[in-house]
Amino acid sequence: MSRRGHVVADLSTGEGLDAAVAGVDVVVHLATGYRRGRDVPAARRLIDAALEAGVRHLVYVSIVGVDRVPISYYRGKLEIERLLAESMPHSILRATQFHDLIRTYLAKTAWLPVVPVPDMRVQPVDVRDVAERLAELAVGPPQGRVPDLGGPKVESFADLARTYGARRLVRFRLPGKAFRAYRAGGNLTRTGGAITFAQYLKERR
Repeated sequence: MSRRGHVVADLSTGEGLDAAVAGVDVVVHLATGYRRGRDVPAARRLIDAALEAGVRHLVYVSIVGVDRVPISYYRGKLEIERLLAESMPHSILRATQFHDLIRTYLAKTAWLPVVPVPDMRVQPVDVRDVAERLAELAVGPPQGRVPDLGGPKVESFADLARTYGARRLVRFRLPGKAFRAYRAGGNLTRTGGAITFAQYLKERR
């Protein structure tokens, strides 16, 4: 939120939300939860409070492929995009998966004798690249949905696992429409950030 000072609000209940957005010009909505059905009501509470307070611009970070990969978490993100489009001045940035998410998966599996990796391509992006783009949007006028942002390279999950240090890999495919959409590139985009997964790992090590 574009204000000085620290204000706490609970999007799941709405407690403190009116006070949090009072006098605010721009809101950057980054909150999310993985429990089913929580994101949309939380975003609706935020939008209602923002409208009541006269917020002039709400910036929202969504995910590349929410309209192409049929999973419930993505459907919630797409619904929030629709709510924004129908309610208030906004900017929506869709980003690919963060480097952190890929590293977390590999950290939990790399110790195995054989590391299972999904047979798909990914385009992980650094949180700093996303933060920089969000900051640009926050200080500018509402733009609606802006070009997606992904990482600088599209790589197979297996290649990322090797970059992490895994050597013996086994690729797997899952049944269903969602995994087919991933394999078809529904999670990828043309625009990319600057920091590669290899650079990110080098910095952490």
